[in-house]
Amino acid sequence: MIFNALKPKIGALISDSGSKDQILQSICELLKLEIPHYDWVGFYFKNGNKEELKLGPYAGTPTDHTIIPFGKGICGQVAVSNQNFVVPDVKAQDNYIACSISVRSEIVVPLFVDGQNIGQIDIDSNTPDAFTAKDERFLEFVCQSVATLL
Repeated sequence: MIFNALKPKIGALISDSGSKDQILQSICELLKLEIPHYDWVGFYFKNGNKEELKLGPYAGTPTDHTIIPFGKGICGQVAVSNQNFVVPDVKAQDNYIACSISVRSEIVVPLFVDGQNIGQIDIDSNTPDAFTAKDERFLEFVCQSVATLL
């Protein structure tokens, strides 16, 4: 399975001596390149003391959604719920913020440091119903690995 093959690569990137942003960028690029149904991969982080998320490193088409208020869209909902959110069909979601008309499904997994939700990884796919429990477990691993950097 591709996820098992990618885990050591994630570990190697985390151990790299580059800056935090360079490492996160490399993780985004690796996931987008290696996993066919990952069409956009990015990190959002809590923006200081504000009740909003700020876009961090990402790989994929540029987005206008660089700031997302807590509660808005899938990412904003995860910032409040602290739970993974898998969206099989973005068109069926009332509170979805469209980044691209080609996006069909999305997964967002929160990133915790010392028990606090400080951000999340967000993956968009142009494939309907693209994400499984294996994607969730793998992205939880990625977030736990990234947490050791922060």
